[in-house]
Amino acid sequence: MSLSPPHASLDASPWVRRWSHLVPSGANVLDVACGSGRHLRWFAERGCRVTGVDRDAAALAPLAAIGEVVVADIENSPWPFEARRFDAVVVTNYLWRALLPKLVEALADRGVLIYETFAEGNASVGKPSNPDFLLRHGELLRVAADLRVVAYEDGVLDTPERFVQRLVAVREPADAAAPARYPL
Repeated sequence: MSLSPPHASLDASPWVRRWSHLVPSGANVLDVACGSGRHLRWFAERGCRVTGVDRDAAALAPLAAIGEVVVADIENSPWPFEARRFDAVVVTNYLWRALLPKLVEALADRGVLIYETFAEGNASVGKPSNPDFLLRHGELLRVAADLRVVAYEDGVLDTPERFVQRLVAVREPADAAAPARYPL
């Protein structure tokens, strides 16, 4: 019996659903390597303005009715959002280490980073197994060093079994008068 990869359905990731309450209606949301747009749809249904980027033009075509779509090879071309800031950046099942600083830079003040992807150990249960595409222990925490980490997990999930790291972090303004509250 073959199990579908966790991103094969059009349902939003449980991690993204769990933390999407931190992204207000009307927010500008960037979905990186969005594929079929499951998270674009999720946030658009919640009243957000959505932008998706992926290199697969065919996958992006039907998403143009939902929001802005950008066809770009973000691994081999310049980052297409250099001057833009987003209220949320969402990344699932994707890792290109050279982009990690760009993702953090793309956050506006009070912007939310929601990230979930495969981690070291995944080679023992399936694909991806290439270490280039598996987060190292604590890597997302290091990426978010200048952000307020709201949630972080590093472990094994089942159905299908996979090793993941996932993080939710917020760019707090330097001049914030009082600490923000992030409901869990």
